[in-house]
Amino acid sequence: MDRKYVLGVDDATAVLDTLARTGGARVLEIDGVRQFGYESVYFDTPDLASFRLTATRRRRRFKVRTRTYLDSGQSFLEVKTRAARGTTLKQRAEHAGCPTALGPGGAFVTRALVAEGVPAADRLLLESGLVSRYRRTTLHLPGPDGGARATVDTGLAWRLGTDRAGTTRPTGRAVTLAVPHVVVVETKGGSTPSALDRLLWRHGHRPERISKYGTGLALLRPDLPDGPWRRVIRRHLDPGLTAPARTAGHPDDRSL
Repeated sequence: MDRKYVLGVDDATAVLDTLARTGGARVLEIDGVRQFGYESVYFDTPDLASFRLTATRRRRRFKVRTRTYLDSGQSFLEVKTRAARGTTLKQRAEHAGCPTALGPGGAFVTRALVAEGVPAADRLLLESGLVSRYRRTTLHLPGPDGGARATVDTGLAWRLGTDRAGTTRPTGRAVTLAVPHVVVVETKGGSTPSALDRLLWRHGHRPERISKYGTGLALLRPDLPDGPWRRVIRRHLDPGLTAPARTAGHPDDRSL
């Protein structure tokens, strides 16, 4: 079970300081480094089928991205779909080419989407669009059944290339948005809440519905539906946003 929280920097610092003193959490460290850069490039059709399926909570929704670990330069191609009982299935393969192009990995994407029953998966024309970057710290939280894992993302920023028609194709004028005042914390474990979940609750923080792709694209494209992420956008990311009327998403607005 994944739970996502969106906090201000000061609130996140207070929670994590308390966890460090009382929670027994362990931090992933590689060569003395505890925070690592990530870049995700998302692929969608010209009419944004992936985004729209998620915004309207369709069962056969999907997400395709390359994920690059900026410190090592290693890249993976990832396909996320909805599996049985609402769980998320993530499949990935190493990606040696340019992160903004599927290249030979397109065959892997097609096989994964066809296998999961995504309609017309073998005819999807996927193009790179939204790019997200952030720094991530990974924690292990002790507990029964092996405990849980948590990630802490800071310095989140989005970039979207646009053409004159306002599509998400990576040409023409680029639009960027950074939210350095926001920290995204995600806990990953069993149904039993972790020590970090309980600590966040004691500090008054509750799980939020946020998707780096869906939320970022809804922020940069105010003409798109933002239903699943409207609350987190208004409350944390852009409280002063004054956008045209949007199409509401499905009431069941859990993130992919």
